[in-house]
Amino acid sequence: MSNTPPLSPPARAGQGPYRRVLLKISGEALMGVSAYGIDTEACSRIAQELRQAVESGAELCLVIGGGNIFRGLQGAASGMERASADYMGMLATVMNALAMQNALEQAGVDTRVVSAIPMVTICEPYIRRRAMRHMEKGRVVIFAAGTGNPFFTTDTAAALRAAEMGCDALLKGTQVDGVYSADPKTARDVVRYDHLTYQDVLARDLRVMDASAVSLMRDNRIPIVVFSIHTLGGLGEVLAGRGVRTVISEG
Repeated sequence: MSNTPPLSPPARAGQGPYRRVLLKISGEALMGVSAYGIDTEACSRIAQELRQAVESGAELCLVIGGGNIFRGLQGAASGMERASADYMGMLATVMNALAMQNALEQAGVDTRVVSAIPMVTICEPYIRRRAMRHMEKGRVVIFAAGTGNPFFTTDTAAALRAAEMGCDALLKGTQVDGVYSADPKTARDVVRYDHLTYQDVLARDLRVMDASAVSLMRDNRIPIVVFSIHTLGGLGEVLAGRGVRTVISEG
């Protein structure tokens, strides 16, 4: 077990609006300063944030993208058959899940990787009730291999698992600190939103998540909270109902 102290005194989950949450992060979050692959320091930093969340009493599950290793859409665009490219992307998410599991367990957090594509020698198959039981026992559950089907993104997989697990919110840790009217890295005079409705996101095509994922969260009345995964202590602040973030909900 790691002797690394918490990032800061964690707020109790009961003090905030969210107790059981799904955190969706991109594969790029695991790259650190590298241009490709998995950076162990980046994994370790995220693992400490997750440890703090667990210590605060939150029940936590994760979906990690695979874009740091392989993107199905890019593979298809380069001439690869789309279904095969998507399956390769799903395998990339399994690699990321195993890397994050390793980082979490080094930080002293009990973790389970469950895969929508059965591969029992390295992780558990996805069984809804078993995954819920893991979370109830304080384990972090990492959902890998998307939905197990091609043509669906990890955004959709995250929304699906958040609904299946009965989560209070879907947290999306991104490269920026919320939702903007345009990409703040490339556009000028952008507007940052503190709150949006699901319909705002869909009508303005803000590309927070896939339209299918946003619609699924709207239908199940699960808020989407967008924040920067790179802000130290940001996850704990969001769980406590504070911090710089954009909340997407009914109204």
